[in-house]
Amino acid sequence: MQDIINNPEYWVLLSFLIFVGLLLYMGVPGLMAKGLDDRAERIRHELDEARRLREEAQALLTEYQKKAREAEDEAKGIIDQARKDAEVMEKETEVKLQESLARRTKLAEEKIARAEAQAVSEVKASAIDAAVAASEKIVSSKVSGDKAGNLIEQSIKSLGNRLN
Repeated sequence: MQDIINNPEYWVLLSFLIFVGLLLYMGVPGLMAKGLDDRAERIRHELDEARRLREEAQALLTEYQKKAREAEDEAKGIIDQARKDAEVMEKETEVKLQESLARRTKLAEEKIARAEAQAVSEVKASAIDAAVAASEKIVSSKVSGDKAGNLIEQSIKSLGNRLN
């Protein structure tokens, strides 16, 4: 027995067994298991929360992608409508321009016709005045006296009726 007491391995084994016994007596394995279980539960909750947040983020991403597509479709619709409106406005403007040109052409033609009628009237008046003056000279040189005056008056009256 003396050999066993002097052997250092014996004392290491004995102290190890006492240490393990104390640990078991104090319930350290249960505390360690409880701590590990608590940590595992915390990790599980964190994973669940992360999964939930990921699903929310995925849902938000899907919603924003849908909204982006809708906005893009709406923008395309607005652009298409603007193009259609521009085409309609272009056609309306072209029609109005054609109408305006037609009105101006008609007004110009009417103005030309009035000016032409006025010029013809002025030429007739000048021709009448010239004919009357020439007739007066001819008649006054060939006819004299009262007979000449009567003849001139009758000619003037009849000339006015013939021209109108």
